[in-house]
Amino acid sequence: MSILDDTKTKMTSTLEHFKNDLKNIRTGRANPGLVEHVTVEIYGSHMRLKDIASISAPESRMLLITPFDSQNAGTIGKAIEKANLGFNPIVEGGSIRIKIPPMTEEIRKKMAKVCHDEREKTKVTIRNIRRDGNEQARKQKVDGEMAEDILKKTEKGIQELTDRFCREADELSEKKEKELSQI
Repeated sequence: MSILDDTKTKMTSTLEHFKNDLKNIRTGRANPGLVEHVTVEIYGSHMRLKDIASISAPESRMLLITPFDSQNAGTIGKAIEKANLGFNPIVEGGSIRIKIPPMTEEIRKKMAKVCHDEREKTKVTIRNIRRDGNEQARKQKVDGEMAEDILKKTEKGIQELTDRFCREADELSEKKEKELSQI
């Protein structure tokens, strides 16, 4: 695998991780990503909620969680309460409903700050990947495995990838912050 391909793979992975982090940031709308990471102890092991139940948003301010085994509904409700997400799950028969409370201005600002912080962490990680790729290319040049012109071309390619992935992180963050500002 070439240095450019390796760098691109690592940056793509970092951006995917950032997208998952953004899903967990609460907005005014119901989003299954708010609870799918909650771990529930069932059958003697810890499992993620999304692996043991279907999660949907039938209304803009409500989540509906339907366990694959309806006997687990109470356990799932308790796990959501324990996760301390600020939601009060309502267990009805074999399903769980969660009403998403409206966000205050203070919570919106706090969530926007979390979003901004996550974006900055992602961009720092992308820049570190750039540094590692450049060091790897320079090492190959010193070892005589790479010519000077190929080194320059590789460094230019790595910089283009860095710019592209940082721009994508900015766009994703701006989209999420815009979503946060909507009432």
